[in-house]
Amino acid sequence: MNRSDRLETLVGGAQFDVCSYSAGMTSGYSGRSPLRFIYRAALPGGGTTPLFKVLLTNVCVNDCAYCANQSGRDCPRFAFQPDELAKLFMELHAKRLVKGLFLSSGIAGSASRTQEKMVNVVEILRQRYEFKGYIHLKILPGAPFDCVEAGCRLADRVSLNMEAPTAHHLARLSSKKNLHQGIVERMRWIKQVMSNNEGLVRSGQTTQFVVGAAGETDRDILHTTSALYNELELRRVYFSAFSPVWRSPLEDHSPTSPHREHRLYQVDWLLRVYRFSPQEIELALGEKGNLPITKDPKLLIAQRQPWLFPVDVNRASYDELLRVPGIGPVSASRIIEARKGHSISSVEQLKKMQVVTKRATPFIWFQGMLPSEKQATFLPQLDEEVLPQTPVLAGCLT
Repeated sequence: MNRSDRLETLVGGAQFDVCSYSAGMTSGYSGRSPLRFIYRAALPGGGTTPLFKVLLTNVCVNDCAYCANQSGRDCPRFAFQPDELAKLFMELHAKRLVKGLFLSSGIAGSASRTQEKMVNVVEILRQRYEFKGYIHLKILPGAPFDCVEAGCRLADRVSLNMEAPTAHHLARLSSKKNLHQGIVERMRWIKQVMSNNEGLVRSGQTTQFVVGAAGETDRDILHTTSALYNELELRRVYFSAFSPVWRSPLEDHSPTSPHREHRLYQVDWLLRVYRFSPQEIELALGEKGNLPITKDPKLLIAQRQPWLFPVDVNRASYDELLRVPGIGPVSASRIIEARKGHSISSVEQLKKMQVVTKRATPFIWFQGMLPSEKQATFLPQLDEEVLPQTPVLAGCLT
């Protein structure tokens, strides 16, 4: 097959690896345009950056039921050689079509052999072509330590997909993957290499969950997510709503609502950025362990802790302000800075600090607050079920 046809397959096969939130799965281009091979990855501060997101091969020995590349699926199989793929990337980069590389792969033959070839691609780019830009390298389950270490020395970001939050759930999806020995152990190796070598993997380690494929609850996912941040110091956890793949074991399985994925990202933000505790996150979950699709999790958490509110915006700490719906890190910092010079005495002042006052006013107080700025009923009545006890996080990854 010619290079263009292989690209169609191997770029298409890489779409299931998530490397940013709210980024398009495709470039938006079709036909024979070379731009159709480019992935627009979302940036943390807004905007996007063009990545060449590709598989080294879609040959795979694993039988993951959700995956388009799983071993039992009848589909064309292709591969690039390391020097060929590195040259192709540099051609795209020279034309200013891409700024970075996201390299993933199926496992052809063995994890050791495939990971070595992936590392070889990055070595060629760094050494032969002297490419200094962004590279995200996927670490394969079961990869040997020397390949993991080499990948960490060459890439800006590395990731190893868990896909499911527990060994029990992963076993429903694959008979060949071992969560603890094949995946979590490699995550610990990555952390070890980063800890022993300051400056390596400057964009950190990440992972991904396929949401809804294994019948897991949001509580299952968030339980493990919290442990990954606390124990393995991951930079990000990504969530990919399950979508059935034709001619796969789960082709008749219902797709997961993108709204569920969105709620998980909202709670992930509360964990990572707002530093909410696992016990606080538990307050947003229903009896069956899932986040309500129609209700904002931060608002639910605030409603279920009425004893914390209203907070005095002129006296509250940064963490107390972050618990208020409508106040985020930027607006909380602006409130604290502003009150060094004067008291806050109006809703208009808060609006200028980017506070979403419509959401915040039922949960705050300041001297001289007008009756029209308050709500007669401080907290709306809840129609949610009684919550179970908070589960213990200890031992999640052992």
